[in-house]
Amino acid sequence: MTASDWRKMLKQFRNKPAMRAKYIKHNKPKDRTTGITQKKCERCGRFGAMVNSYGLNLCRHCFREIAEELGFKKFS
Repeated sequence: MTASDWRKMLKQFRNKPAMRAKYIKHNKPKDRTTGITQKKCERCGRFGAMVNSYGLNLCRHCFREIAEELGFKKFS
């Protein structure tokens, strides 16, 4: 079940608080504390290939686009 499906179901249970509470208890997506889904790119929201050096928190794609603006030089 994706996150969007979970939100759609909550809309259906808007007028039924008991069923809504039971649904949330058993089907809420897990809060992540470790792993790839914990860190997201601050610019585009991607999960993988993060550049966390210097506190950038960017994916490699966004880093390549704005590296020269940040003051990094491309060698070779």
